[in-house]
Amino acid sequence: MTGISPTELPRVFELSLTRADTTAKEIEELCRKAREQKLYGICVATSRVELAASLLEDSDLKVTAFIGWPLGSADGDVKRYETEVAVDFGAQEFEVALNVGRLKDGDHKMVLRELRDVAEAADERIVKVALRPQMLTTEELRAACELIAESGAHFVCLRTLASPIIDEVKLCREAVGAKFGIKAGDETLSTQAAVALLEAGANRLDVSNWIFPLS
Repeated sequence: MTGISPTELPRVFELSLTRADTTAKEIEELCRKAREQKLYGICVATSRVELAASLLEDSDLKVTAFIGWPLGSADGDVKRYETEVAVDFGAQEFEVALNVGRLKDGDHKMVLRELRDVAEAADERIVKVALRPQMLTTEELRAACELIAESGAHFVCLRTLASPIIDEVKLCREAVGAKFGIKAGDETLSTQAAVALLEAGANRLDVSNWIFPLS
């Protein structure tokens, strides 16, 4: 994705609250900030989806539910059930944490089945699959992308604390093709870094825990 100006960045941004101690008041503030900045949407834990959906029901902003967060190591049936609950609460999109350990085991069949179950439970809503590229070798990252693209999900999400992931975005774009979604971001994302990620092939960007607007 190229040719986007800094003033157009908000329309591809999702604002996330990933902290375990997030309060209802902070969810309200999150929704207010997202409205003011005219962002794409917000991402919250499933226990906060109902509140966020009610606060944003008269807007175009999308509410994404985190599934299997933060480790991704919960059983696949648990992730499916959490997705079903989030649907009932009003989630419009889902971001499920990949089971990295099972991927590293080479248990691709299990990983694919789990992701397909979540995609099915989402009932045609957008599913994003999150992973931290620093945990994976190049070969494992490519394999993860190929499984995600095959699963019925719609986005690969690359999350990192601070380090640049331009090369990883390019690798994922090569692995999933031109039409598949890629979301990328970190907790210290600058405007320059955001534009660079889009130019590398990301379609959507994420910033966590209040750092918006970008510096």
